[in-house]
This record gives sequence, structure tokens and C-alpha cells, in this order.
Amino acid sequence: MDTVRNILQLKGNLIYTICITCTVYEALELLEEKNLGALVVVDEIGKLEGLFTERDYARKVVLKGRSSKETLVRDIMIDSPVFVAPDTKIEDCMQLMTNKFIRHLPVMENDKLIGIISIGDIVKYVNDNKDFIIKNLEHYIVS
Repeated sequence: MDTVRNILQLKGNLIYTICITCTVYEALELLEEKNLGALVVVDEIGKLEGLFTERDYARKVVLKGRSSKETLVRDIMIDSPVFVAPDTKIEDCMQLMTNKFIRHLPVMENDKLIGIISIGDIVKYVNDNKDFIIKNLEHYIVS
């Protein structure tokens, strides 16, 4: 059965983080620079504190008339993010994301952040596997 670990092996474990005391503006700059939809929020020692997403910015800053240069990430972040383990099945991740209306899942192992996956990562993984299976079946039929 395919797991989060399989996605991380292909994608890698690069994690973009933002400090809990940084401004929303700084977070937005990093999102734009790296072409991301979310950042993991960490404290001074790198411990997972939350998740900052484009959706948080739109709903908790723009719509509330706040300033992104004055608002801190900790004031609008998701402070209890849903996370998964590397051995979580991909189907379970899809169900979790659908049920919770979320697009990003931090990956934790032994209380340590080891990666983050997005709905886009899952879709790519599933599609690539489907294409691989189809090509193998076509080759089998032709042979």
C-alpha cells in the first residue's frame, strides 16, 4: 500500500518554515519566492507551532482589514495543524484532507517534523502511478 513515505521519497524532505514572530508580509514574500501555498510555522528551536497558508492571509488579514506588515504569523496561523506520520496511507490522507477541508499536511515522525505534503503532491503521485500501471498493462497486452 502506498504511503506518505513514498511521496516524500520522490518529492524530498525540503521544508520551508517561517518563524512564529515573523510578520505576515514576510511569510507572503517567502510563499511568493518559493511558489508555495503554505509554510510550516516554527518556534526559536524549530518546533512545529502551526501552519500558515494563503487562505489564512485572505480570510484573516485581507477580509478583516488588517495590515500584513503589522500582523504576526502567530496571530493568524493554524495553531493545531492536522499532521500525519510517514506510514500513513495515501488514501487516508485524501480522506483526511477532504473531511477537514485542508490542502497541506505536515509529516511528523518521533515528534520531529520530517516533511510536508500537499493535495497537489498526492494528485501527482496517484496520477504517476496510474500512468505507470497503464503502460505496464499495455506492454503486457502487446507482448
